[in-house]
Amino acid sequence: MRDRLKYQCLVLDHDDTVVNSTVSVNFPAFLDTLRILRPEAAAGLTADDYFRYNFDPGFTSYCYDILHFTEEEMQFQTDHWIDQVRNHAPEPFDGMRELLWRFHDAGGYICVASHSMRENIVRDYRVNDFPEPELIFGWDLAPEMRKPAPYALEQIMDKLHLQPQELVMVDDLKPGKDMADAVGVDFIAAGWAHQIPEIQTFMKHECQTYCASVKELERCLFADCVQ
Repeated sequence: MRDRLKYQCLVLDHDDTVVNSTVSVNFPAFLDTLRILRPEAAAGLTADDYFRYNFDPGFTSYCYDILHFTEEEMQFQTDHWIDQVRNHAPEPFDGMRELLWRFHDAGGYICVASHSMRENIVRDYRVNDFPEPELIFGWDLAPEMRKPAPYALEQIMDKLHLQPQELVMVDDLKPGKDMADAVGVDFIAAGWAHQIPEIQTFMKHECQTYCASVKELERCLFADCVQ
């Protein structure tokens, strides 16, 4: 007998939701860039600091408005990050593989809406033995189509013939919530990538559902699980 699903489609962010990429890949790559471009900013910068800057004011604003990167420097960091991500697959969070296969085997659709590059998302799903996503929307999209724009969710509903109430979006940051809110899709905050109080407090306050572990997420996805 198959599990009963609360949602027909699980739409996932990638970095720090499915795979532990900031700690294992993204922050080390960015620190390498800073040591070349802004060595004074690299000194003492921690992974928690990097999480905070990504949360507020956001990575792009951090680079341009705080570090004052030029366009050439921004391209340098992007190229270095792409090279590092291409050659280093981040580890999945504990329990994620089992959750995704359980959802897939129950007949649910799995889609991805992320700021990661599509090729890296595909690679990570393959090397970690995850079920293949139905649809992937990554950084390769035009800027106006990326999160927090609702484009990905609109396309998922159109292509899979689903209504907003049949989807749930899971993301560790607010852009995913903004995207979900724009089209009336339920949102679950993923809170297992870090233990930073101000980010946790904000997401708990802003989001109707906050999960501190993958196991808690599992209880939100299956009809027979008790919350």
